[in-house]
Parts: sequence; C-alpha cells; structure tokens
Amino acid sequence: MKTDRLIGILSVLLQKDKTTAPELAERFEVSRRTINRDIDELNRAGIPILTTQGVGGGIRIMDGYRMDRTILTSKDMQMILAGLRSLDSVSGSSYYGQLMEKIRAGSSEFVNGRDSILIDLSSWHRESLAPKIETIQDAIGLKKTIRFRYYSPGGDTEREIEPYYLIFKWTSWYVYGYCLLRNDFRLFKLDRMEYITHVATFEANREVPLPDLSNKTVFPAKDKVKALFDPTLKWQLVEEYGTGSFQEMDDGRLLFEHEYADDEELLAWILSCRDLVTVLEPERIREKLYRITSEIAKRYEGERK
Repeated sequence: MKTDRLIGILSVLLQKDKTTAPELAERFEVSRRTINRDIDELNRAGIPILTTQGVGGGIRIMDGYRMDRTILTSKDMQMILAGLRSLDSVSGSSYYGQLMEKIRAGSSEFVNGRDSILIDLSSWHRESLAPKIETIQDAIGLKKTIRFRYYSPGGDTEREIEPYYLIFKWTSWYVYGYCLLRNDFRLFKLDRMEYITHVATFEANREVPLPDLSNKTVFPAKDKVKALFDPTLKWQLVEEYGTGSFQEMDDGRLLFEHEYADDEELLAWILSCRDLVTVLEPERIREKLYRITSEIAKRYEGERK
C-alpha cells in the first residue's frame, strides 16, 4: 500500500508542475505528516523533490530532472503493450501499432519472450465498429456534437449528443454523453448506432459526472426468477452466472434463482434454452412463455396443414 502511494505521488509530480501537501493528503487519504515522510523517502531514493513554503510555494520535481525509465519493470511493459494491443484490435488506423513499435524499440531490454496476454476488444461488428470509434474520438477531441440513428426496444430515434466518454463494458462499446433529446446524460451502445456524423461545436462548460457503470444502476433488478434447468446446461449457468448460481437437486436438475432487470431479455434467454428449462417463478413470466410458445406452435401447425 505504501509503495503504491509513493508511485502515485511520483506520478502526480511528473504530470503537474507543482502540488501541495494538503492536496496530496486529500488525494491519497492520509495525513500531511505521512505525505511529508513520503516526500523524504522519495528524496532518499534519488528523486530531487523541492518543497517551498509561503505564497506560491508547493512541492515539485527539480527542473531538468529526467526520470529513469527503469521504474518500469518487464511486467509493467508487458501490461502496457497488452493494453495498446487491445485498443489496436478496434482501431481504424495504424496509430496504436506504431506506438507499440516505438515502445518496443526503446524498451527492448524490458520486453522479453512472447506476449502472454492477448486482448481483443472488437466484436462481430468489427468492420463497422472501428470507424464509429474513430468518429466519436474525433468528436470528443474537437468538442463537437454527434448525430446518429439509434435502434432500441422502444423503436428507432434520431439522436444528437455531446459525447464525453467511450466505454468498453459488458463485452460491448458504448458512448456516454449528454442527450439533447432527453436533456440528460445517457449511455448509447455503438452496435445500435448508425449514420454517425459531426454536427456543431459545443461549449465545454457543462458539469459532466463520471458515469456510474455498476450493474445495479444500469440494470436495476426488477424481479427474481426461479427455474429448473436440465443438467446439460450446467456449463451455461456457470459461464453466465458462476458456480454458486444454482443448487443441484436429487433428480439432477439445477435449481436456479437470480434477480433480473428486464422481462424481454429474460424471455429471450429462457427461450434460447429450448425445452431444457422450466420456469417456476414469477407467474407472469410463465404466462408470457405459454402465450409465446402457443403462438409459435400455431404458426408452424398452420404451415404443415
């Protein structure tokens, strides 16, 4: 914990011309005395940190000092390259690939052996995803609103937003921004967006909260489902909900209980399991499944006559 704090303080000092002990104490949630001891320890480690008192005073690294890159270990470099490679998987340009080559060329002594972590952030829509990300990145940098067509369960709409963050979450890419139609901050899934164009420059004076991406906030629980699954679907329950999501019954079936956020998504998932699952609760889901399967049966019975 102390080592992490020392590295954090050093990172702040490398990024800012000057800071103060109270600012560092608040940021790292420790006392000013602890910060002063940390500064002394960094000085003893050979990093020239100057502390001045009075008006305009503060803490800073001596002018002209160059940080020895050996602060990065081989594992650190592997993690940096893995992160860049993951971004390269959805990039529409050669920027990240060129950046990786620059880092490799300048740090060959830190990068040994084969890559051990491979991350691909692309999706089934990779060809259309890369230009969307590039367009939105440019809009964020230029502070331009974007207009697009958005497909959602409630229907198709034309949206214009002030984009602030590109987010990879729940195995998909999203853009977080202020929606001019809803007059509120919204999260939009890139796979559902089409015809993205820059529109107009906007003033960067809006207070932008960090998006709350917790499952409870984005997908608040609506109800709890209780169902019996055939044992052949154990792998699916483990993959999607974990080993503790079900209880094995005496007859081998798996009793599954879990909160869910949306009836339609639950119905689609249950139907994808065919006849290998029996929903016990809630009753309205049982009734909807009966109506859906009855309509399907009627449709195919009519075609066979």
